[in-house]
Amino acid sequence: MLNILFLGDIVGEPGRLAAIRTTELYLERGDADFVIANGENSAAGRGITPKLAIELMRHGVAVITTGDHIWDQREIVPFLATEPRLLRPINYPPGTPGAGSVVLETAKGPVAVMNVQGRTFMNNTLENPFLAAAAEVEELRKKTPIIFVDMHAETTSEKIAIAHYLDSKVSCVVGTHTHVPTADEKILPGGTAFLCDAGMCGPEHSSLGRSIEPVIERFLTSRPQKFPIAEGPTIACGVLVSVDIETGKAISIRRITERYA
Repeated sequence: MLNILFLGDIVGEPGRLAAIRTTELYLERGDADFVIANGENSAAGRGITPKLAIELMRHGVAVITTGDHIWDQREIVPFLATEPRLLRPINYPPGTPGAGSVVLETAKGPVAVMNVQGRTFMNNTLENPFLAAAAEVEELRKKTPIIFVDMHAETTSEKIAIAHYLDSKVSCVVGTHTHVPTADEKILPGGTAFLCDAGMCGPEHSSLGRSIEPVIERFLTSRPQKFPIAEGPTIACGVLVSVDIETGKAISIRRITERYA
């Protein structure tokens, strides 16, 4: 059995600290064998830098997934070509820097991680995620039956649909992007674990990790506002998935929440 810890969208420095503490805690206790985190909001809530990616990986995060903010920090573009453990969505056009999947060797065998981005209500519309995911999964299954998918998308319907589309072909599909954890964790009929959204790592008393007051002001006035990262207690939300090493099918899935003062 392989235990995979996945942490939702990391927001700014508070989110990084919460994600690092949770990663170290679960690895030290033996609760997790392999850690994945979505890091696309790590740099003050906009993108990720090479330095921050290295910091997360040095503290035990094996693979960092991203999403629509992957290009927000200019220096990340050349770094993507040199660090295969930092992923961008698989359904970018051919020739885009970086990769959308990676296979890593572990003490319990090879593990694949794939990053996909949805299209519904997303600003930068990419190639069809269903077709791109299916083609990549076919190649990944030649290397390992254990495949974890981060589906970075806005709508629950698109996340649910792709999970059923990939059911029996991948070990787990977990959604990111909305920063709010859902309560629909389950194992689908074909053995794929699923959760619509893993939530976030960041300030707990916030609006998606941002200070609440300017967000309210934006809704009240419809005028542009700056949205700084909130302060105060932090939270790390995610999911712990147990996978059968031989078949790649999920054995269990459980939401996790860790709070830090």
